[in-house]
Amino acid sequence: MKQFKTDKKEGFNSKIRRLVFNLFPAIRGTGVWVSFISEDWREIHIRLPLSWRTRNYVGTIFGGSIYASTDPFYMLQLMHVLGKKYVVWDKSAMIKFKRPIKKSVFARFLITDEIINEIKENVKQKNYCTIDLPVFLQDKQETVYAEIMKTIYIADKTFYKSRKK
Repeated sequence: MKQFKTDKKEGFNSKIRRLVFNLFPAIRGTGVWVSFISEDWREIHIRLPLSWRTRNYVGTIFGGSIYASTDPFYMLQLMHVLGKKYVVWDKSAMIKFKRPIKKSVFARFLITDEIINEIKENVKQKNYCTIDLPVFLQDKQETVYAEIMKTIYIADKTFYKSRKK
């Protein structure tokens, strides 16, 4: 179920992917629900509800759940979109808590053509790059509760393997 307006479609394979994500223990343990994965991996929507699994001592969503709900998605998207010629790793993240979360919030992970072109050009020039990708946890009225900046490392696979030696 799409949480954000998009022209992307979710096909049979991406529905199966979504089911696998929602059953995977590391995802399931955060309390997050993946609600949409586009066929081309360029867009993912998640929902993080306030529940017994995500609630902290003061009755709001636990900060660890907030961060963990956004953790793997950009890295996985870029791995699939860029393909096997590239190595992709999460490098770092920064989170800004804007306000306490007392209800379900949603996030959209979007990989645009501009992002892909920027990555490919940087890797072509330097064999690797890092890119900062923002994600926002917001409610249905688009009030932002948390901003997360994910820093992703991308390298040419041949270059990466030569550096490991």
